[in-house]
Amino acid sequence: MKEAFAFRNSNGDSRAHSLNDRIDDSRHSDCEGRFELRTIGPIFLICGIAIAAVALNATPQTYAIDPARSRATIAVGKAGIFSFAAGHTHEVIAPSITGHMTVDPADPSRSMVRVTIDASALKVTGKGEPPDDVPRVQQTMASEQVLDVRRYPTIDFDSTSISVKNPGTTRLDLIINGRLTLHNVTRSVSVPVMVQIEPHELTSTGSFSLKQTDYGIKPVSVGGVVSVKDTVNIDFMIVGRLGG
Repeated sequence: MKEAFAFRNSNGDSRAHSLNDRIDDSRHSDCEGRFELRTIGPIFLICGIAIAAVALNATPQTYAIDPARSRATIAVGKAGIFSFAAGHTHEVIAPSITGHMTVDPADPSRSMVRVTIDASALKVTGKGEPPDDVPRVQQTMASEQVLDVRRYPTIDFDSTSISVKNPGTTRLDLIINGRLTLHNVTRSVSVPVMVQIEPHELTSTGSFSLKQTDYGIKPVSVGGVVSVKDTVNIDFMIVGRLGG
């Protein structure tokens, strides 16, 4: 009877030890779990605060166009049977560009652009032209034959949508779609633009082409054999300053 009791007691002790060990392991695991939660919790909190801070700093920013540092160059080629003999391409610069660009860092496609060019300030540079021709070309360009700047003093562009080709933090490659109003005619255009973003300013560069006849302008002809080309090419660099 004593041996039987001892055997049962021995087994009982063994089971008791095993149960105690499992309880200890469970407590240890629970402590570790609570420790991990106590440790991870603040990390998530810190991450949440950081994300919120980034979101606050990612609000849309408006940049005023700096006319002194912005420019557009318009190249008008020659066409016609004797165009090779005419000898040159007219170059025109737009020295007076105003407007603003609103950039949404969180979603660049929601950015907006508005640009106004003073048509009466467009200037024939004279590059590659006989000096005596420059005043005549300038007068013709401003007259009712071409831009008619007295009736239509500005050229305006308003964006309608922006597609992001290559997103980045300091450089964006965009396709800006919008409405261009020239000579009192508004048409849709699509312009590829590269934007370089710096802390307090951005620089947009690009080029596109348009047809004068699309805007009700008839290319000027000389004697019916030499005329300017219908298509003109525009290159631009627009600098915007944060907050104007």
